[in-house]
Amino acid sequence: MKRKTFQHVCYVLTAIALAAIALATGSIQAQDGSLFLQPAQSPQGLTLQNSSFIYLDLPPEARPRELQEQDIITVLVDFRSRFLSEGDAESRKTANFTAVLSDWLKIDGGSIKPAPQSDGDPTISGSLNSQFRAESDVELRDSLTFRMAVKIVDIRPNGNLVIEGHQEIRNNEERWRISLTGVVRREAIQADRTVSSDAIAELRIDKEELGQVRDGYARGWLGRWYDRYKPF
Repeated sequence: MKRKTFQHVCYVLTAIALAAIALATGSIQAQDGSLFLQPAQSPQGLTLQNSSFIYLDLPPEARPRELQEQDIITVLVDFRSRFLSEGDAESRKTANFTAVLSDWLKIDGGSIKPAPQSDGDPTISGSLNSQFRAESDVELRDSLTFRMAVKIVDIRPNGNLVIEGHQEIRNNEERWRISLTGVVRREAIQADRTVSSDAIAELRIDKEELGQVRDGYARGWLGRWYDRYKPF
């Protein structure tokens, strides 16, 4: 019991001594882990580097590198369109006409004289009825979805990236060729170096199919000529 009392008295005396020293110096300093004081102590303000206890810098090989020419990014193409057009036209024409040539002339000895017609004045009369009606409905739906790796072929003065990519797949006699070009902002490219086709300006996609399947439903040259000029 006496030993515990002695330890308690020592703690009290130590606290009194520390308080006396603090009063004598006029200031008290202690460790403060509050994040509210970080902006005032750090000139750059509150950041992850000066506020996190577990933050570690990534090694140089793991840090994201600035995009440069010939770098490869992935384009996510998801193109969908729908076009609907309806038309209705109707035209009617009715015409009646009558023409009578009542005065005739003849030349007699260098003079122009009237030439009455013994069978009566020639008369022309007729009527025209025309009716035209046309009705048409057109509905188009297109969809194109794929992923494609492209290269950065140029960097414009404002920082925009010019991209271009080509892809060819061959399976026996079947071949698919796809080409893609466009201009994209650096900010539109995600951290994993992917970009959506909606964010690409001047987007151009060329898709070509070759092979037996394409030949089965392709039009012949005479059919293409007839559909283009439509003589009837």
